[in-house]
Amino acid sequence: MGQASSPINFIERSVLEFVIAPHLGHPYLQSKDFNGMHAMELGLYTFADVNPNPSRSKGAEGAERLKHLIEEIELADQVGLDVFGLGEHHRPDYAASAPAVALAAAAVKTKNIRLTSAVTVLSSDDPVRVFQQFSTLDLLSNGRAEIMAGRGSFIESFPLFGYNLEDYDQLFEEKLDLLLALRDSEAVTWSGEMRPAINGRGVYPRPFQDPLPVWIAVGGTPQSVARAGALGLPVALAIIGGEPHRFAPLFDLYREAARRAGQDQAKLKTSINVHGFVADTTDAAADQFYGPQAEVMNRIGRERGWGPTSRPHFDASRGPKGALFVGDPEVVAEKIIAHHKLFKNDRFLLQMAIGLMPHDQIMRGIELYGTKVAPIVRKALTESGEGAKASA
Repeated sequence: MGQASSPINFIERSVLEFVIAPHLGHPYLQSKDFNGMHAMELGLYTFADVNPNPSRSKGAEGAERLKHLIEEIELADQVGLDVFGLGEHHRPDYAASAPAVALAAAAVKTKNIRLTSAVTVLSSDDPVRVFQQFSTLDLLSNGRAEIMAGRGSFIESFPLFGYNLEDYDQLFEEKLDLLLALRDSEAVTWSGEMRPAINGRGVYPRPFQDPLPVWIAVGGTPQSVARAGALGLPVALAIIGGEPHRFAPLFDLYREAARRAGQDQAKLKTSINVHGFVADTTDAAADQFYGPQAEVMNRIGRERGWGPTSRPHFDASRGPKGALFVGDPEVVAEKIIAHHKLFKNDRFLLQMAIGLMPHDQIMRGIELYGTKVAPIVRKALTESGEGAKASA
């Protein structure tokens, strides 16, 4: 990859022209049809929530949550789900500050499920160590590791590791450039402004997969989506509020940016990552999920200046046009299928373990997701000629 470079000028042009051009008049959007063979993986992600103020020691609280986390990943593998993601945070309400370590523990207890960060906060980490850790995970799992790299929706890691928030964008651009250089070549020569140069050094171990999959996680910023497309990297879009259909044009922008950069359209992949829960009945799913999810959203909302959520708002959000995927297996499956028709996404990740959800409820939700929801979705996509599962 050599000298760190930025595709930002190209991206800004792509975003500007895409936003200004009416969608129906855009030549690429008129001529391209994405209704052909299309596949989708189904999976889960979590941040391994814990009680930030437990009645017992924080060590005991974290130990139990990580034990339960491994059980959840094992069950997800056993019921045939495709992917499990674990997010990196450095806060008292989450137990996963080192996703690669926890995923490595799960790797030796699972056989088929893909194991990914969700996300790795690349801006405040060392790409060399990230690559080495996930290469090690890839070897332990026989080729099931992935990196989902993002800038992070929380900022606590920046002062913790000595980074300046004023460098938020440049840190991510440079470190992503280095991570891709490490992936592409055993011996790396690289230089940038935010990190010391590397001069012809080898980085080990090398992963089982070649290349090690790297996804870009985005929260709806057009520039981030266009960057992923210009680089030809898979993109994962988090949708945790509002009306999901409003986000659909971002995937069009992603594909257009990739086309303009000369990337192979066949290699592009997309994921939508959402909140939701599955229970035996829709009423039970809503009642079990509302309290923990609302507590988390209100806690984060107080930090960010959002208004408080409410049960009526929650119930509206789990309707057909809302962002929550909550209900019995049939309700959740139907909503996944409907949104796949809209997004043509290759992957769907559901965050069920939010807040202080009881472990037995999470396990039942995973069981239903794998044994009831997934078969309905895969059957519907197969019958519509859209396939059932994406290749890794």
